[in-house]
Amino acid sequence: MKPENRRIVIILISLLIFGSVVYFFSDIVTYVIIAWVISMVGQPLMNIFLKYIRIGKKIKIGRTLAAMLTLLSFILGLSLLFWIFVPLIIEQANNLSSVQYNQIYETLQEPINLFNERLIKLGVISADQLSSENFTSQISEWFKPSFISDFVSNIFGIAGNLLISIFSILFIAFFFLKESNLFTNFILALVPDEYETDTVEVINDISYMLRKYFGGILGQITIITCLVTLMLTIFGIKNAVLIAFFAAIINVIPYVGPIIGALFGIFITVSGNLNVEFYAVLLPMLIKVVITFGTMQLLDNFVLQPFIFSKSAKAHPLEIFIVILIAAKLGGIKGMIIAIPAYTVIRVIAREFLNQFKIVQRMTKSLAK
Repeated sequence: MKPENRRIVIILISLLIFGSVVYFFSDIVTYVIIAWVISMVGQPLMNIFLKYIRIGKKIKIGRTLAAMLTLLSFILGLSLLFWIFVPLIIEQANNLSSVQYNQIYETLQEPINLFNERLIKLGVISADQLSSENFTSQISEWFKPSFISDFVSNIFGIAGNLLISIFSILFIAFFFLKESNLFTNFILALVPDEYETDTVEVINDISYMLRKYFGGILGQITIITCLVTLMLTIFGIKNAVLIAFFAAIINVIPYVGPIIGALFGIFITVSGNLNVEFYAVLLPMLIKVVITFGTMQLLDNFVLQPFIFSKSAKAHPLEIFIVILIAAKLGGIKGMIIAIPAYTVIRVIAREFLNQFKIVQRMTKSLAK
């Protein structure tokens, strides 16, 4: 067998074995991957602790204490988020569970009637299809009070499993931070000796690019949360922090996330201002919400995302779009979320081990060193 063909066969067999391990031990693999991501994101913070924190005046802290401080910083940050947002979420869930959805119809009745009349004139729908019962039943189907209360109950119901998962992830992340080459050594144990040098280079490149990507995502979430909160607060919109944080988190889902975030903001605004005059009070509020999300999208599309993708994925926007569509087809929302980092990993691996193929050369051209 030719050396090139042997190389390809070995790579395919390795990928098959790796895929089988991932499939049969998906939970454990998920813990390891999340811990690795945490260790990558936390590495700059750990370096700061190692460089600037001292015991006394001269003695620098070791990697063990630096790793503990890094994880403690993550825990404190997450605790702060829970402290800020969980009461808001519970309060809003209680408000939504008591909403009478026919009140939403009554609030929006006039503009809905005008819109329906235009649809009837255009022949899109018939008059028999229009009724407040249809509207309220549809809204109730989308935002069931029972679903909201069940969701909150389920969150507390799975708290035990969640705590075990968090403990496992933090425990693994601690050792990844403490021993910087631990993850690399684990991967090297799975590959033939002749590919160790190439594998180390691949892992270093992937770590660098994913660190840039996830760091950019954290910055994106922070900036969007601050911007939307500030604008909605200036405009006098209630629940500004909750709307902003939800919009920032859901914005991680490419293309679909911003739409969901805007619809969530509109719905929260409407449900919090029932029994008010539409044109005099509610419509100006909705316009302000739309302006806020429009501004957010302009900033995100022309500043934040180009910066994040240019520093990490290094791929053409059309290429990214097609990858996300494929990921959505294969894995739904989860697939869309992990599409870009997964594609980045695949391209780096392909560049190193399959660069004899023309399509790989074209796909990885922007990754040239």
